[in-house]
Amino acid sequence: MTTKLAVNLPELQERARRQWDDLKHGDQPILWVGVGTCGLAAGAAKALTAAREELAAHGIEARIVPVGCIGACYLEPMLDIEEPGGPRVCYAEVTPEKARLIVQSHLVEGQPRPDLALGTVGEVEAPGIPRLFDLPMFAPQVRIVTRNLGLINPEEIGHYIADGGYGALQRALGMDPVAVIKEVEKSGLRGRGGGGFPTGRKWRSGREAHGEPKYVICNGDEGDPGAFMDRSVMEANPHAVIEGMMIGAYAIGSHQGFIYVRNEYPLAVVRLTKALEDARKHGLLGDNILGTEFSFDVRISRGGGAFVCGESTALMASLEGRPGEPRAKYVHTVEVGLHGQPTVLNNVETWANVPLIIARGGAWFASIGTEKSKGTKVFSLVGKVRNTGLVEVPMGMTLREIVFDIGGGIPDDKAFKAVQTGGPSGGCIPAQFLDTPVDFDRLTELGSMMGSGGLIVMDEDTCMVNVARYFLEFLQKESCGKCTVCREGVSQMLFLLNRICAGEGREGDVEVLLDLCELLENAALCGLGTTACNPVRSTINYFRGEYDEHIREKHCPAHECRGLFRYEIVAEKCRGCMACLKECPQGAISGERRKPHTIDQEKCVHCGLCFAACRFDSIAKV
Repeated sequence: MTTKLAVNLPELQERARRQWDDLKHGDQPILWVGVGTCGLAAGAAKALTAAREELAAHGIEARIVPVGCIGACYLEPMLDIEEPGGPRVCYAEVTPEKARLIVQSHLVEGQPRPDLALGTVGEVEAPGIPRLFDLPMFAPQVRIVTRNLGLINPEEIGHYIADGGYGALQRALGMDPVAVIKEVEKSGLRGRGGGGFPTGRKWRSGREAHGEPKYVICNGDEGDPGAFMDRSVMEANPHAVIEGMMIGAYAIGSHQGFIYVRNEYPLAVVRLTKALEDARKHGLLGDNILGTEFSFDVRISRGGGAFVCGESTALMASLEGRPGEPRAKYVHTVEVGLHGQPTVLNNVETWANVPLIIARGGAWFASIGTEKSKGTKVFSLVGKVRNTGLVEVPMGMTLREIVFDIGGGIPDDKAFKAVQTGGPSGGCIPAQFLDTPVDFDRLTELGSMMGSGGLIVMDEDTCMVNVARYFLEFLQKESCGKCTVCREGVSQMLFLLNRICAGEGREGDVEVLLDLCELLENAALCGLGTTACNPVRSTINYFRGEYDEHIREKHCPAHECRGLFRYEIVAEKCRGCMACLKECPQGAISGERRKPHTIDQEKCVHCGLCFAACRFDSIAKV
């Protein structure tokens, strides 16, 4: 344990608010730059360099404030400019050239650019520019976990404290630990990592369990394809996670915590490490926190990228230095967990909810959502949808509202086909259930699950048999192999799906897949195996016709499985430009310039190069 400085929270809050006021009301403009993983991948560093160069060229001194992703990942890189006393204007898709143009117009000439702006952030408005959080993607959202994302510097503890950070911890430390647990129980908060177990009940069991020491763990091992909710929160608001863990530790009587982060999240590790160092420096971690008898500290452990380590017992085995393999759960981890001691594990989103629950009360949180699913849920909205990114919505919002109102619908006016929820172990929900309220129980009834919060949207060009094959391939590679049922069962399902997608499916294959689903569901050791049936069973239930067409007609109706469809040139549209002929590696295309071409189906290997090369939409998949 480290020794805390002799400071108290009111002093920290006053100092933080003064620093925040100095930043917001100083005499220099502020450039708020989105430098989460998505922003950096989109080129934020280059845009910032260009902005700095333009500022220097005009002799302008400005404050540069790095922030995390605000959620609109499809609009990255994002750059906000705020002049003293003026509006904070958010600009999107900022290239280096656009960055120079924005600085020139907004800061040199004093003219914000409504044509390039996305919206304004805060109370001060700008003519011709809408308020950011009134835009269709943001307006329906309820930002609890994501409330500070993109708005504060995650590496500056003062920004978090100025917004009320660690006030919930102070309140909790003035309560009886059991009263803290009761408040969480009253909130109805359920674990956001996938299982949906009542958080308050888990904490109570951990407090009542016999054995010392007790541990709390944050599961940041987010491994679902297309999921980045936890990563974004750890990168953009790490103190909320730490404060939630501290409250939970106080409630159950723990003095040591661990944050388990997958190795593929280096920026999250950097931000969490800095947050922990600052919390210790300010006396918010260590011995006798805020002058009380409560002592607590947190260590970061980096996982090796094994998907199965998202399972609680496998994660704890990994923390102990053993292979990340699950164990049977007839003994609960709240009683015998890390190092054989009582352990409470929740995921990033769950912990980040806790401070506001304590600050505003369990009844406030319970007033949001549905009868059995309280509060909000953070989703990563990806796939065939216009507005990809991070969204936080109240439980009970329908899939249609999420995909079409917030997500903006399907690109190129194509038809919605399905949405896959719950990660690789979730199910695919078809169009007839778009008006289903999203909560734990309704998704389970449809053969899917909430999971950690990935939403992958699919359009008419998606082959549902291939979707099941893709997720089974992922699960087969990520299975630890300890359980024979999972090791062999998932492999056999993948073998059958590969055969069907290759046009070699046989009558009876679907029935064998369903039998294997039942075997895995009832006999596998951990959640990876028991839920591996979901992508297979749901696609069979809702898209059985596609399986039958693959098997009986040797044809993929979505034109996705190579060899199960063909390319044909539509003579009426062909301009005879010869682009497809030049690209064909097999010499299967023939024709004269400015005359319709043809494809020799005997030579065609269905590589798709002709389809990609055609600029006139004259090659069709049939």
